Amino acid sequence: MSESPIIKQLTEEYAGKRLDVVLATLFPEYSRSRLKLWIEQGQVLVNGKTAKPKYKIAGDEELQLSVQTIESEETCAAEDIPLDIIYQDESIIVINKAADFVVHPAAGHYSGTVLNALLHYDASLAAIPRAGIVHRLDKDTTGLMVVARNLSSHKYLVDQIQKHEVIREYQAIVFGVMTGGGMVDQPIGRHPRDRIKMAIRENGREAITHYRLLQRFREHSHIKVQLETGRTHQIRVHMSYLRHPIIGDPVYAGRNRVPAGARAELVEYLQSFKRQALHAWRLTFIHPESGEEVSFEAPLPDDMQHLLALLQADLLAHEAAG
Repeated sequence: MSESPIIKQLTEEYAGKRLDVVLATLFPEYSRSRLKLWIEQGQVLVNGKTAKPKYKIAGDEELQLSVQTIESEETCAAEDIPLDIIYQDESIIVINKAADFVVHPAAGHYSGTVLNALLHYDASLAAIPRAGIVHRLDKDTTGLMVVARNLSSHKYLVDQIQKHEVIREYQAIVFGVMTGGGMVDQPIGRHPRDRIKMAIRENGREAITHYRLLQRFREHSHIKVQLETGRTHQIRVHMSYLRHPIIGDPVYAGRNRVPAGARAELVEYLQSFKRQALHAWRLTFIHPESGEEVSFEAPLPDDMQHLLALLQADLLAHEAAG
């Protein structure tokens, strides 16, 4: 999907500058990575000819840009899938993502995703990279995501995320009794043997997670987690590294552990909890239009609330028997 080419007549003020730098100056509403991709795809012409990103501008050329979506975005269909929208305006949409809901189309999940749902909810999002999605949650992690509704908001939010200025707070229920909070600063990369998993790797990308204890139970803990970076599976990998993996995590939790003497209802619920007990409960960032800080919260989903209630009842019963 492309629009009519945008034509700019360059002047000597741009002389000596690289093509990709000039494009970023002339078209600030698009990210540098997208502009570079368009150059490489031949959608940027200098005096009617393709050029490399490093091409040095003379200062008298005619520049032509053909705005075009990436092929994978073109083929993504709008689908009538309900979204839990907790806030929206002309610049952003904030959604509360349900469990078992993939964010982007990928191998094995080419439909039924958040992206498909967004395209149905607002057809104009087809003109935004990834339908405005600027960050992601794992399939079975619930909670808040912000979506950009125009190109300038998209670039603004992506910049905030890259600068670690978006505050993403989670709640999780983990195995083991934690004594307090702390920080994990361990790089994360693809697991060397299991390509589905991530792992702590010396040559991985920087990953920093802050955590704080909210409540201890007999053999579990309820914690709050704040991301400083946003690597794939970061919280799940870091909690596993601490030997406090998230309850229900099918990849990193290992064997299910049940408190000795626990009631049958708790035992059964723990054993049947098939997703990681992880929820993105608060999202704070600078609004791209107003420039003011905004913060949104989504209450814990029913399954995590019920699990906490059962763990609390187990703790009280054990103390009473005690």
